[in-house]
Amino acid sequence: MNHSVWNSIIEAILALQWTEAGAVVFGLIYVILAARKNYWCWYFGIVSCALWAYATFAYYQLYFDAILNIFYVIMGFWGLYQWKFGNDHQIEKPISSLGWNQNLKYIILGVLIALPFGYFFAAYTQAASTYLDSVTTVFAIVATFLTVYKILENWLYWIVVDILYVYLYITREAWLFALIFIIYIIIAIDGYISWRREYQKIKT
Repeated sequence: MNHSVWNSIIEAILALQWTEAGAVVFGLIYVILAARKNYWCWYFGIVSCALWAYATFAYYQLYFDAILNIFYVIMGFWGLYQWKFGNDHQIEKPISSLGWNQNLKYIILGVLIALPFGYFFAAYTQAASTYLDSVTTVFAIVATFLTVYKILENWLYWIVVDILYVYLYITREAWLFALIFIIYIIIAIDGYISWRREYQKIKT
């Protein structure tokens, strides 16, 4: 990043509303705990997403992102239940994996869903970056379901989604949020490596 971008990030930090600051702090805690398979991540995720929904709607006009974060809040409660009790309501839910064929089906279906939503919001609303916002929203939903059910590949989806979010927030000059998503990418890579290591132990 050049000097002007760093100045923009510093200015953004100083200008943060408490909702944005809370979303950032609690969001980072959520991702770190999720990578460590700690069910407490969902408590922090619920609070972060509630604050993020308000911030993205009120400050950045990213309507898809606001709707997505409301969805995250709802899924946070379901994720907490799933991670804490697992399948038989007595033990922690184990990590599992999808085949590449199943993942390919999710990718194709996600694209087919995202494109018409992007067109609708581009044609009938003032929303920004509608197609990219739609794609990130749809695949973030897919990744969220995979996270709730402790599917290994959730981290691969998150890595791609987070990369797209970095670009999206840069186009909106939301430099701080872009920086946060770069950190998310790093944590997601670590999460994938950690989960894959544990999954291989389960298989053997």
